[in-house]
Amino acid sequence: MGKQQKNAISPSRAEDYPEWYQQVIKASDMAERAPVRGCMVIKPWGYALWENIVAQMDRMFKATGVKNAYFPLFIPINFLEKEAEHVEGFAKECAVVTHHRLEKAPGGRLVPGGPLTDPLVVRPTSETIIGDSFSKWIGSYRDLPLLINQWANVVRWEMRTRIFLRTSEFLWQEGHTAHATDTEAIERTRMMLSVYTRMVQDYLAIPVIEGHKTAAERFPGAVDTLCIEAMMQDRKALQAGTSHFLGQNFAKASNISFQTETETEEFAWTTSWGTSTRMIGGLIMTHGDDDGVIMPPRVAPAHVVLLPIFRKPDDRQQVMDYVNGLAAALREMVYAGRNLVVEIDDRDIGGARGWDWIKKGIPLRLEIGPRDMAADSVFVGRRDRPHRDKTAIKREAFIAQLPDILDDIQNQLFQRACRFREEHTRNVDDRSDFYDWFTPKNQEKPEVHGGFAMSHWCGDEACESKIKADLNVTIRCVPIDAGSETGTCICCGKSSDKRVVFAKAY
Repeated sequence: MGKQQKNAISPSRAEDYPEWYQQVIKASDMAERAPVRGCMVIKPWGYALWENIVAQMDRMFKATGVKNAYFPLFIPINFLEKEAEHVEGFAKECAVVTHHRLEKAPGGRLVPGGPLTDPLVVRPTSETIIGDSFSKWIGSYRDLPLLINQWANVVRWEMRTRIFLRTSEFLWQEGHTAHATDTEAIERTRMMLSVYTRMVQDYLAIPVIEGHKTAAERFPGAVDTLCIEAMMQDRKALQAGTSHFLGQNFAKASNISFQTETETEEFAWTTSWGTSTRMIGGLIMTHGDDDGVIMPPRVAPAHVVLLPIFRKPDDRQQVMDYVNGLAAALREMVYAGRNLVVEIDDRDIGGARGWDWIKKGIPLRLEIGPRDMAADSVFVGRRDRPHRDKTAIKREAFIAQLPDILDDIQNQLFQRACRFREEHTRNVDDRSDFYDWFTPKNQEKPEVHGGFAMSHWCGDEACESKIKADLNVTIRCVPIDAGSETGTCICCGKSSDKRVVFAKAY
């Protein structure tokens, strides 16, 4: 009988996927729960990942003409009242500031004092307050298009929270644009979705499906919502980014109007689009294994860790000189638009060093000891392969091959995720098969189900609602690239001309 494989994370994904996710975050030292209900502390390793995501997306946004700005955290409550569908969609998630100071009560306890005449909503999203600024900045067609983005935090008072996926406060970006025509606004909506798709697929190595949200799943107040949907390893969907065509709804609510070339007055056509630290949760759940997270090289907080090995105390200086020289050479290299990040870990904690970096998901681990130095080589472990799979490579050959090795890891992660999604996506046309696809085979593990079902839908919200009530399954999107196909609705049997993506979701 062979030796049982050791794993760093307990429980495993197969044993308890939700708890595995929490333990991966803890073991990788990415984040932890804050003392404030539903909030998180993002630790340096996790925040470095977010910084890399931000830097790349910011470059992509600016390449399309977008400029950054910043708007207040606090929004007058009457601003939200201007757009009825918008306020209804966010009302239950709003945190509200009702007092402006603290006072000491008998016994020394601090209590709110100084009630506000007009309460303030802590930003759940910024369409209304940015719309107020747009109404002042735009006067003529010459002021359009106006293309603005802000990097910020938002607060949505969630009942059930999970680090990175759904927290009461999270980090994000939100883009807001105003245009002279609906055609321009629709084009911008699609353009920004394509930016998200490139970011998530090319940098996070997560395959996505682009599509339209149904009316029931649409952003409150939007005319159309486009989204990208990804499959996690528990076969649930994760919405990784959205781009909204708002029509003239918010422009009318905020009085964003402009004088046309023919000197008539018209309301602008607006868009908004956003994504958040939820992408980090998606990265963990797409690529992580039972040893921890696996970082795609193009966004990894660090690319390589050097692990010096000292057989005898006298070895230390010689080995460290070699290690520091190698680190200096590697740090001069550029990969995916940024300087290579190299960590050196010379802690005297034995094999725990390697496991720490495996759990953190660093793409490459290099062990370097006296024997490696004598051969002028390094002993390389790739995070996308079993931890025992290591290879000796000559120093100069490793340096020359490093960009290709990192690209290979990036591509392998993406292809692995594509294969997983393909294995757990299928066309389902029979109603009984559909219900069976989403019914857990093991009642002790209710999260385990088939995956994505590509099924026909007649377009009736009643069918959409029934499936959601019966199975907790929603239409994640109507794929943009889906062609017309005759069929019958998976719920009611009426005729349908398209398949949509049904899935359980975060």
